[in-house]
Amino acid sequence: MTKFSDLSLDPKVLKAIEDTGYETPTPIQAGAIPPALEGKDVLGIAQTGTGKTASFVLPMITMLGRGRARARMPRSLVLAPTRELAAQVAENFETYAKHTRLTKALLIGGVSFGEQDKLIDKGVDVLIATPGRLLDHFERGKLLLTGVQVMVVDEADRMLDMGFIPDIERIFQLTPFTRQTLFFSATMPPEIERITNTFLHAPVKIEVARQATASETITQGLVQFKPSRRDRAAQEKRTMLREIIKSEGEACRNAIIFCNRKVDVDIVAKSLKKHGLNAEPIHGDLDQAHRTRTLDGFRDGSITFLVASDVAARGLDIPNVSHVFNYDVPNHSEDYIHRIGRTGRAGREGTAITLATPADEKQLAGVENLVKQEIPRLEAPELPKRERRPRRGEAPAEEQAAAPREEPARHEEPSSGKPPRRNRGRRNEPRDNGPVVGMGDHVPDFILRSFS
Repeated sequence: MTKFSDLSLDPKVLKAIEDTGYETPTPIQAGAIPPALEGKDVLGIAQTGTGKTASFVLPMITMLGRGRARARMPRSLVLAPTRELAAQVAENFETYAKHTRLTKALLIGGVSFGEQDKLIDKGVDVLIATPGRLLDHFERGKLLLTGVQVMVVDEADRMLDMGFIPDIERIFQLTPFTRQTLFFSATMPPEIERITNTFLHAPVKIEVARQATASETITQGLVQFKPSRRDRAAQEKRTMLREIIKSEGEACRNAIIFCNRKVDVDIVAKSLKKHGLNAEPIHGDLDQAHRTRTLDGFRDGSITFLVASDVAARGLDIPNVSHVFNYDVPNHSEDYIHRIGRTGRAGREGTAITLATPADEKQLAGVENLVKQEIPRLEAPELPKRERRPRRGEAPAEEQAAAPREEPARHEEPSSGKPPRRNRGRRNEPRDNGPVVGMGDHVPDFILRSFS
């Protein structure tokens, strides 16, 4: 069995790896690190949670051991699709480069340009950035990419989904032709394959799993339910989610709940908190400080349920997530793999349950076609009976049940000979017009008169 000590890594890197407690590389790390150290381009295809980040961070630190950074000219570049993934790469770099003097800068939105400019002006060995913020610095004349020796593109298929491919192509053109490129993706759509053919030079292809497959340590399930009425669909869906969480019992230590829309993230989180569950939302409209604070709370256990949009679906290394709930079937089939990949990481067991309505039939078919299997159907929990709200001025149902029932008052004939006045202001009430006169027992005289 291959060990990290067999991969020709820098002794300082090996010491940092030993400090973390790891001894054996994952398949993607064992396959990608040797050719990367040889200076070859690498095309890595692997499902999420397989250790892709370390597979490029470890050789990068080893290769950058010699040399010195110059002002505004980073020596290496790592591109990530989201702020969270970029921040995670930065954390990995700090962990494995702690015994070296290499420097880094993190360029992401939500942080002031001034602070980032100061780091770049000092000169950094590793620049970790999202494409949009990187180009913002470049266009402001604060950054030069002509000194990049190693360029990494992480989660390339997510870049495609988020519309970053034009930015990626432009950044490739701004870097030297002689650069080394490490390119990682979970899937290989045609557009991604075109970019690899254009910008990578005879890459070593490392594929450690069939494309778009879920980890075998994840137990998948699907709950299908049909709302009773269209206007109650959203409320009943939130109730069903709470019943599913309740049915998992103590096995559900914590969970990430994925929604397709940001507005639903806020609504679902608010609903869970209203019913006594410790939940917080995270999505792209929140400022970076808030998102970081929420993620830290979820990692340390002070937050139990993280309600997220797909901004959190990829790259977040939170190893002890017991459950993933898909409140919505994802619009893009590939996102299903990345969502459920937040659980069952590093050999641990996990559970992923998807909630589907009849309107999700098309998206569900796409997911099952991608994963090449039918997701096991689970029995839907029974929804609690809907209680009718009392009308204004009406006593609650419990008080009505406890109160004695009164017999309805009977109408009595008036004591006077005059009929009562009609109550014209009230409808749907019986009218009492007194005794019937005419065409009853009384016969008028003119009818009995004879004319013969």
